[in-house]
Amino acid sequence: MENPVQNVTFPSNGGTAHGYLALPPSGRGPGVVVIQEWWGLTSHIVDVANRLAAEGFVALAPDLYGGTTTHDADEAGKLMQQLPVDQAARDLGGAVDYLLGHEAVTSSKIGVVGFCMGGGFVLVLAAQQGDKIGAAVPFYAVFGQDYPSFDNLSAPVLGHFGEQDDFQSTEAVRELAGSIERQSGRRPDFRFYPAGHAFFNDDNLLGTYDPEQAGKAWNATVSFLREQLGAPPAQ
Repeated sequence: MENPVQNVTFPSNGGTAHGYLALPPSGRGPGVVVIQEWWGLTSHIVDVANRLAAEGFVALAPDLYGGTTTHDADEAGKLMQQLPVDQAARDLGGAVDYLLGHEAVTSSKIGVVGFCMGGGFVLVLAAQQGDKIGAAVPFYAVFGQDYPSFDNLSAPVLGHFGEQDDFQSTEAVRELAGSIERQSGRRPDFRFYPAGHAFFNDDNLLGTYDPEQAGKAWNATVSFLREQLGAPPAQ
């Protein structure tokens, strides 16, 4: 277990949530929420936020576990199961509103990027927040229960999935895409890579990190966020 880097607090449904905020070199840019994996707000997620900031975005990674992180898969599974979905959704909604009201944020809508459990929450957040979300990017989304209705989803969706993902089949991912399109009227762009689950995570805790496929997914993500949110070039 490690101490996460928390450097900001923001209102969340009458309470206070914590997270990590990274600003671009210019000091201003479109807002992006980064949603953690089941490991917690780890150094990897902090690095993703920093990388987005380097590309010109104002990136906020909420701490959904309240300071707890782990590198043990069994413990991570328990933490994910114990996380109240409604509480997490409130924290994430608070993060969206925080960025929309932040003086450094130049976009009228917020992008959302998430991984594994966080990828599932990307879709939940886009469904719940409607037109506040301008771009949604789930990486190998895993969600422990039924998704809410996607009727209110209006954001373009770019998803990255591994063809050898042990957590879910390509058929299940295609079924999810079909559900999103039927309910929202928007066809998500779900892309498959010759890789396993968590192929983007360079901590490589599952032994599935693939730098080549991770690079392709990252470049596509940055281009997509810039296209949808109007990000300035990196400085």
